[in-house]
Amino acid sequence: MKKTNKLIAPIAGALLALSTGSVSAADITVSPDVAESGVLTIANTLDYAPFEYLDENGEQAGIIVELANAVADAMNVELEIQRTPFPSMIPGLAAGRFSVAWETFSATPERLEQVDFVMFLKAGVAASTLPAKVEEFSGDYPLCGKSVGVSAGSLADFLVEKLNAECTANSLDAVEKSVFNTSTDIVQAVLSGRIDARLDDATASSFFEIESKGKLVVLPTLYEVSPLGMAIAKDEPDTANMMQEALAAVFENGTYKAVLDKFGMGAYAINEPYLVSAMDDLRQD
Repeated sequence: MKKTNKLIAPIAGALLALSTGSVSAADITVSPDVAESGVLTIANTLDYAPFEYLDENGEQAGIIVELANAVADAMNVELEIQRTPFPSMIPGLAAGRFSVAWETFSATPERLEQVDFVMFLKAGVAASTLPAKVEEFSGDYPLCGKSVGVSAGSLADFLVEKLNAECTANSLDAVEKSVFNTSTDIVQAVLSGRIDARLDDATASSFFEIESKGKLVVLPTLYEVSPLGMAIAKDEPDTANMMQEALAAVFENGTYKAVLDKFGMGAYAINEPYLVSAMDDLRQD
């Protein structure tokens, strides 16, 4: 009998009803650990809307939360989300504290020394600021001379160095970077005027603009469009194969598209999930 997630309200069922085909757990090669425990455990911040967050009722919600429920459903196991700060995820995988960190990771050579990725989305990085400050961000290098907040270890964190090289090459002031542990802290820093802008995933920034009714406005320049994926411990191919197979089932039965469309993120879909163990494995579709 299918098990129900004790920690998260069962939200995937309605979306699975939209599917065009059925998926059998027998078609997915479940890793020995998950098969024995009957539980799929993932690390996640629960603090990065629209991917994962706590709604007004304190319930876990978001794109990744709904996809993770659908994946667990496809494997006929329970889902448990282990709330973990983003900077602790790859070290936690390397130390064996968990096997799957389901976030919107971009692949880098440094990260691939410790983990593999199963890609499930594509996106870029965008800056967002107060409506009153939008006109201050102009020209070909709108962030030069501005102070921005980034999440520690995120793609935006690494992007600032590249942006500063462009600023220097064009005799412009550098981007001043402040690093935060949560996206909520970055938003509050912008709203309070401590920094000029939030530099973050474009999908998350666009979602916040809508949810906040325009308290922050996303600037038009998009940086570093790339595939995004969950991280898997490097020495656990069984886990990587399991997550790729289960996610492929969720793609095939229509749930993946339904979830992205629900959050207005259909434009960021990819054709199929795939494993990345080296930079050469990355695709642009």
